[in-house]
Amino acid sequence: MAVQGSVQGSGDATSGQSEQEQIGYRGPTACAAAGITYRQLDYWARTGLVEPSVRSAGGSGTQRLYSFRDVVVLKIVKRFLDTGVSLQNIRTTVQHLCDRGFRDLERMTLMSDGATVYECTSPDEVHDLLQGGQGVFGIAVGVVWRDVEAALSQLHGERIDTGETLVRQNPADELARRRNRAV
Repeated sequence: MAVQGSVQGSGDATSGQSEQEQIGYRGPTACAAAGITYRQLDYWARTGLVEPSVRSAGGSGTQRLYSFRDVVVLKIVKRFLDTGVSLQNIRTTVQHLCDRGFRDLERMTLMSDGATVYECTSPDEVHDLLQGGQGVFGIAVGVVWRDVEAALSQLHGERIDTGETLVRQNPADELARRRNRAV
């Protein structure tokens, strides 16, 4: 069963949000951190697989803005595709993550036998799945989370509340400096 869904968040920058939740990432940055092409990102956004939760494209010249969690989900989708899981099953998985509201995402392990995706939240569930005797692979979402954190710490972000470009590890980026002067 294919369930279409998108990764949605509140896009409001409130004082209760962590710094991570107050930063958005443009398409090229999200692609670099997730290891996907811009074409994939665009297709997934247009088909509703993973839509940007901070800001959607609103016509010519507007930029999508992805949240940190969106980028984590993009990387999970990429890993599933690389291992041969069907796009239909990936859509169902993304919808499941949306429905859960991303609670405990960092502690989750997603496993697949190539046909079905399972969420394992305890070592007992992983053990039971492995005892079935068929080959499975797992994605420890916490590892993906840390990979995305590391990648994004070296890439530019944008403050959701002010639009200011956050220049990271590359102060020679002339375009980012110009954007900040214009803000």
